[in-house]
Amino acid sequence: MTIVQDKPSSRTRAGTGTGTHTLGFVAMCVGMFMAILDVQVVATSLPTIQEALGIPPAAMTWIQTAYLVAEVVAIPLTGLLTRALTMRWLFVLAVSLFTIASVGCAASTGFASLIAWRVVQGFAGGTLIPAVFSAVFLLFPPKRQGIATTLAGVLAVLAPTVGPVIGGWITQTFAWHWLFLINVAPGIAAALCGALQLPRDDTALDRLRAIDLTALALLASSLATLEIGLTQAPENGWLSGPVLGLLAYSAASAGAFAFRTLRARIMIVDLRLLGDRAFAMGCILSFVLGIGLFGMIYLMPVFLALVRGHDPLRIGQIMLVTGVAQLCTAPLAVILERRIDGRILTLFGFVLFGVGLGLSAWDGPLADYDAMFWPQVIRGCAIMFCLLPPTRLALGHLPPARVPDASGLFNLMRNLGGAVGLALIGSLVFGRTPAIGRGILERLAAGDAATAISLGIPVAALKDGESRLTPALKAALEQLVGRAALAQAIGEAWALVAVLTLGAVVTLLFVGSPVPWREAGDDPHPGARA
Repeated sequence: MTIVQDKPSSRTRAGTGTGTHTLGFVAMCVGMFMAILDVQVVATSLPTIQEALGIPPAAMTWIQTAYLVAEVVAIPLTGLLTRALTMRWLFVLAVSLFTIASVGCAASTGFASLIAWRVVQGFAGGTLIPAVFSAVFLLFPPKRQGIATTLAGVLAVLAPTVGPVIGGWITQTFAWHWLFLINVAPGIAAALCGALQLPRDDTALDRLRAIDLTALALLASSLATLEIGLTQAPENGWLSGPVLGLLAYSAASAGAFAFRTLRARIMIVDLRLLGDRAFAMGCILSFVLGIGLFGMIYLMPVFLALVRGHDPLRIGQIMLVTGVAQLCTAPLAVILERRIDGRILTLFGFVLFGVGLGLSAWDGPLADYDAMFWPQVIRGCAIMFCLLPPTRLALGHLPPARVPDASGLFNLMRNLGGAVGLALIGSLVFGRTPAIGRGILERLAAGDAATAISLGIPVAALKDGESRLTPALKAALEQLVGRAALAQAIGEAWALVAVLTLGAVVTLLFVGSPVPWREAGDDPHPGARA
């Protein structure tokens, strides 16, 4: 069946960005930063929101889940929406809708209204991330793409780092409504700047009327059930009926979507991109990076809150080390990216990131800022090398017409990697903690001096004979042992994420050397009209 071809105007050709377009790109980066930051600032204050609105504790997680499900559904649709609405109007509409939904969240008086607005917020925010990364290759010539990618990458990773600080400060200083109202002023400014400064292309709304609605429903339901299933797996178990049902439905829907899409005249997402070896390997790297980034941002607050007992503001202050290291390294990453093969820089970045993750596996229950400092520095220095070169390897050689779809898939893989990683980490941490705790108690009961010393217990407290661990002493040690067990389980999770990150470098053997479309002699706009 014939695939409808793109015929974009000259304004959408790669590398046509001007100083004016640069201002528009900065506005897009601000919108993306807001969308990512929103997840983090709300996460730190879920108990406050739950208490204020009288939300049942069991339903509290849906405040985040609703946003994340809508976001992951929106990400792969960005290519379609970009071609139909143009980059300019997609951004203006998305950031405006995100801002309106933020006001709606702040004005919510109950659970239902808050969840409804969070869905709108998540869908609008989900289009902003891939739109920014596609703009890098559509607005700027190759020499400036490194700087643009670095700006986008720094903000994308910095937002989760500073989120706990901002969220904790707002919660302690103002009402919870300001967690959402902080989006209003920058949202309005970004929308106005984007409308005035981004390229003015012609819309093609007829594409929206021609899409396969069945395929769209299959895509949305597949991604939504996958996200919900992964969220429920740590609590209910991977083999529980609901989780297995959700994951099975997600897989079946994904297969049906692929079957219909690859035979459709109007493709919602150009799945043929996965036949490009460099792009496919870049997606694998993006998936694994998502596991590392989301895992890192999850494990540190859990450790600092549940093991060390720190409040959200202090947790954010400790985690700022990663963001500062990232900012300091970003200029070096831009310089090296212009001079060194991207595969070498990617290898360096993932190995360094894996080492930084692995060092945290040795943190004991007494570890705090000092012990976490250098692992954070190493991870922060590695992040830009894990993001900038793989992005260029995956997207930099593609024709402009295929970049929006490719950016959506590339960023979707990072989010899915994060979802899978969090599910695995949650299952490992909270599944292993009870068993580790029982093992610690058994060693104490057997008079193991090394275990007692590691917990700060006087060896003399362990009596001779079978009564070494009396009921009174056992009760007194319960909290101490629980923290030690949780710390060890978190260490095992760090080790798992480190191994996966280091293993990702194998994909570099299959990347090859991507040839830019101009050099390859390809039609500059061969991508499918979605």
